[in-house]
Amino acid sequence: MLREVTATRYVEPLHTGGSVPAVVEADDLGTYVVKFTGSAQGRKALVAEVIVGELARALGLRFPELVLVHFDPAVADGEPHQEVRDLHAASAGINLGMDHLPGARDFTPEIAEVFAVDPLEAGRVVWLDALTVNVDRTVHSSNLVVWPALGVAPARLWLIDHGAALVFHHRWEGSDPGRAYDFRHHALGRYGPDVRAADAELAPKVTEELLRSIAAEVPDDWLAGDSRFATPGEVREAYVAYLHARVRSSRAWLPTDFPTARQLAEENARRAARTRQGRPDWLKRVPDLHGEPAAEQDWSVHLG
Repeated sequence: MLREVTATRYVEPLHTGGSVPAVVEADDLGTYVVKFTGSAQGRKALVAEVIVGELARALGLRFPELVLVHFDPAVADGEPHQEVRDLHAASAGINLGMDHLPGARDFTPEIAEVFAVDPLEAGRVVWLDALTVNVDRTVHSSNLVVWPALGVAPARLWLIDHGAALVFHHRWEGSDPGRAYDFRHHALGRYGPDVRAADAELAPKVTEELLRSIAAEVPDDWLAGDSRFATPGEVREAYVAYLHARVRSSRAWLPTDFPTARQLAEENARRAARTRQGRPDWLKRVPDLHGEPAAEQDWSVHLG
């Protein structure tokens, strides 16, 4: 089961995501990134974080430890922003914490140019995302970090943020465990992910017993409120049944065709060209505030 800790010091909010998580220190002397139950994404995002994160760890992928954080809004009474204080007030009680990785760097396209990822490791990550229907690990938003920082051996790739996974739990009716998803723009597609080898290695490990043990780690309160299920136990069994059925039908959804970096660049250029069509000339030539010549900057992409 996930360890439980109590937040003792509020360090800072993180405004990079819509959920506005926060860095806090806890009574076990650890530092955690806390995602709150009162956030706009709702508790299903936290359920996805637990199930996918713990599944990643069980399969040997690098993912920071998760803990349940007892949070008293009074700990953060010095927070100056009213909307963040309102979020804290709506989140008193148990929230989700992820072990803070100090100095971790976001896995950006620039870092991808100089950071090597083995095709099998890339395949494992893509396979996990395909299994859990994670739609938010793209070249534009990787939800991956490199830690320790580049230049500090050995730097490794770590997974973070799975709140957008398990999209089927937003509409259980009609969800098809064998449905394929478009992973052409996956953040690791450029490395030639060996998803077939990953499937052969990982699929046998995703048993009903493993899934049931992971689902048991989700607090009952986060599973309540869905009229389609009478008890939290029924919700847990729904997750187990869906994911187990999906892993058994991996041949139907296994992503194998990834474009090269050059193909992605050409596709982005074509998309930008289509976006420019019909735009007024002044919008195409708004001066670039970052030093790029106005004639070359396509602001219609950013504003459209």
